[in-house]
Amino acid sequence: MEILIDILKNWVPTLATTLFFVFLYYAVKVLLERQSKGKSNKALIRSIILFSIVFIGIVSVILALPMSDTQRGQITNLIGIVLSAVLGLSATTFIGNAIAGISLRMRNSFKPGDFIEVNGIFGRVTEQGLFETEIQTPDRDLTTLPNMTLSTNPVKVTRSSGTFIHVEVSLGYDVNRLKIEEALIKAATSIGLKDPFVHIISLGDFSIVYKLHGLLEDVKSIVSARSRLTGAVIDHLHDANIEIVSPSFMNQRQVGDTVFISQKYRVKDENVLSEAKPEEVIFDKAEEAESIEKRRKLLQDVEAKIVTEKAQLKEAKTQEDKEKIQAKLDTTIQLKEKLLRKIDERIDKLEGGE
Repeated sequence: MEILIDILKNWVPTLATTLFFVFLYYAVKVLLERQSKGKSNKALIRSIILFSIVFIGIVSVILALPMSDTQRGQITNLIGIVLSAVLGLSATTFIGNAIAGISLRMRNSFKPGDFIEVNGIFGRVTEQGLFETEIQTPDRDLTTLPNMTLSTNPVKVTRSSGTFIHVEVSLGYDVNRLKIEEALIKAATSIGLKDPFVHIISLGDFSIVYKLHGLLEDVKSIVSARSRLTGAVIDHLHDANIEIVSPSFMNQRQVGDTVFISQKYRVKDENVLSEAKPEEVIFDKAEEAESIEKRRKLLQDVEAKIVTEKAQLKEAKTQEDKEKIQAKLDTTIQLKEKLLRKIDERIDKLEGGE
């Protein structure tokens, strides 16, 4: 019995240390979740704090194990060596990605919902983590990019105020340049692009390469807009009696003087070519992420308004003024709670839809 009591006494520090750090982890986690509700910039800090608690807890539990001072010193030295080796080996990956993630958040170059392109990969941002950033590509798949990749390579961010889209077409020397440019400008205008212009890219042996640009204000429709622009170019060039064929075909003229322009066609079922928005399906997760980000920004404004109204309530002198301000404050607090519920619902939907 005495031996059992001695064993329990030896293990009490270890058990107490374990329970302390388990309790500390969950207490800090709950506290941070409450404070970071609706605030995307707090998630990164929460991850760092919880990781630090777990790491320190593991080391503390190991040191609290019942052992002699010599063994404890040897284990301490071993932990130091292992830690140094891990830090050295992972400096370019684990820690590097973490530092890059913090740097990206501080620069705030892009946010969930933004279109970005890096190393030829194009898509909308769905999530920014400590070590990696997730984007949704035009084929609706999710691609994870290490933060070091985003930090060490040029990242093209599509501006929400609008971006220029373009299409190239090669046409023969036998058609007047001004006639071609006029048809191309009309093509861009017909699909709602602003400030269209044409650049002549190159003069080839058999053809001229024209590049049509147009400002797309609704960047969310960028994928379908590029397709519509290409289709409009085909239609307007044919309407202007300008054929689009390969340079060798145009120069050989093996079929005589026939001009190859497709005949006009009237769609029998107009619903087939209705103005669908494929981006809503392609970038569904990115749309949800952007919606959450917008609500988080609105939540910050509401919280600032609550602080202002509380200050006004303290400074109010008459009972009537206090009642009016209190009514406004209650309404603002209800709005905050509603926003928090909406954000939580959308986060659950986002995580459940993966």
